[in-house]
Amino acid sequence: MGTRDRHGRGLRRPLLPHNVPAYLTRADTFADLVKEAADRLDRRWGKDWGRVEFGIETVPPSDPAPWEQGVALGRLFPADLGQPARIVLYRRPMELRAEGEELAGMIRDVLAENVAHLLGRRPDEIDGDYGTGA
Repeated sequence: MGTRDRHGRGLRRPLLPHNVPAYLTRADTFADLVKEAADRLDRRWGKDWGRVEFGIETVPPSDPAPWEQGVALGRLFPADLGQPARIVLYRRPMELRAEGEELAGMIRDVLAENVAHLLGRRPDEIDGDYGTGA
């Protein structure tokens, strides 16, 4: 009984094959860009930052903190009570500001800024491409 829909037609196949780029959702594409950028930084700085978790949320959970200008694109949550530090990127605010290669550059820049804050360095030290959009 669970293999048919309420009209008795049965399961339908996916609209797109799994091997075409359009099969991925915007959230999947964003997650892939974040993973690439985090892996790139991990190869150089992973031994220095210790335990760090990277996360993605759709939108920031609250109003901006008093020190933030406008809507947050990402936040660093410091390590606390045995929990690792977390860097969270907010997908929708970033997607509204950029797309394609610009979005990939923005993700790299936001990650570099947060890792720089975590390590007490400048973002351009963390990522040589910081601010270039490349």
